[in-house]
Amino acid sequence: MKVSNPSDQELIKRYLTGNEASLEIIINRHKDKVFSYILMVVKSPQVADDLFQDTFIKVINTLKSGIYNEEGKFIHWVMRIAHNLVIDYFRKKKRLPIKENSEDRDTFELLNMKTESIEDILITEQIHKELKILVDCLPQEQKEVLLMRHYVGMSFKDIAEETEVSINTALGRMRYAILNIRRLVEEKNISLSHSY
Repeated sequence: MKVSNPSDQELIKRYLTGNEASLEIIINRHKDKVFSYILMVVKSPQVADDLFQDTFIKVINTLKSGIYNEEGKFIHWVMRIAHNLVIDYFRKKKRLPIKENSEDRDTFELLNMKTESIEDILITEQIHKELKILVDCLPQEQKEVLLMRHYVGMSFKDIAEETEVSINTALGRMRYAILNIRRLVEEKNISLSHSY
């Protein structure tokens, strides 16, 4: 008997009837997207790992309590939980995310050194640092759309559903985010290219 790739809804039903393996499948299916989003916002692998685990603990508790309802896609619901936990984290910290110096080595280890020279890697790393600073300067609504679009890879339709706004509003926020980034680049005289 050939088993096709079950939908998220099917996996949830199976999990709720006692099939624990279904939960593992659904977590593995979405873990990269959820973790990437959290990490991009908090900028600390340790904090991201904690928030990622908290997200799925909340998912499991909600599923087990029987209060989960299938209004939209499962992944949108999980991303909303992750997003709310990130906001709670920053409320508790009462500060913007700051990249720790100890992470620099890890970043270099993740970069592909086969095709780029050390100089290229250093320039790329500097561009990424400066871009992250600029993204942090954006209003929250614009920052949220930009992160979901470029770092999580969500469609504007999914972003609109996730943030509970119209597609036009999501597109507008993205447009203003790009315009604001361009303005900040000019104001701060930052070069976001490899050319000198």
